[in-house]
Amino acid sequence: MAFTDELFTRAQPIWDAQLAHPFVIGLGDGSLPEARFRNWICQDYLYLKDFARIFAWAVAKSDRLESMGWYAGVLHLTLNTEMALHREYANGFGIPAAELETTPLWPTTRAYVDFLLRTAADGDMADLTAVLLPCSWGYVYVAQHLAARSAGSKHRYTDWIVQYVSPEFVDAADWLKGETNRLADGLSAQKRERLLSLFETSSRYEWQFWEMCWHGERWPV
Repeated sequence: MAFTDELFTRAQPIWDAQLAHPFVIGLGDGSLPEARFRNWICQDYLYLKDFARIFAWAVAKSDRLESMGWYAGVLHLTLNTEMALHREYANGFGIPAAELETTPLWPTTRAYVDFLLRTAADGDMADLTAVLLPCSWGYVYVAQHLAARSAGSKHRYTDWIVQYVSPEFVDAADWLKGETNRLADGLSAQKRERLLSLFETSSRYEWQFWEMCWHGERWPV
């Protein structure tokens, strides 16, 4: 069994809970209220800024030139493709560019990116890939399930689904899975358990991100 299969088995209840979340269901069938999708646009835009920094850490920490080049390419994809699509979404939903830049990080977004950045700074490359995968692979996983459910029907969120089932994003997730398996090869049982725990924590934050965007979130004081 590949190590990524172990990761998936560990977190599958959380990933299945994402598919059952009302935000994700509404994203898939087009019934998601626009105000809730606006929450996602703004918070995910801020999240992507720090997500991109994780790939910059990965370039610096990689153990081989091939990996350095790949992480640099995904850094470019995130900054210039995924974030550009967010700006297009924002424009289509009447969110000014200035609002994207000035919206405050909500508590869950802050906690998630801080967890990722701390792991990238203090951990090794196996740690880093373990915390990246639930976002990179997880969005492809969610979008593929939504695409299967929609059976080709079109609605206002179809572009979101199409983006994350595109070969560009699927190939990126597959490469990162392969890299995680390579880095996990020969590791001790204790280290593998740490990676499983990191993956599980990131997966929980992914579910919590949908929950935050569904309900809205503010600092209580």
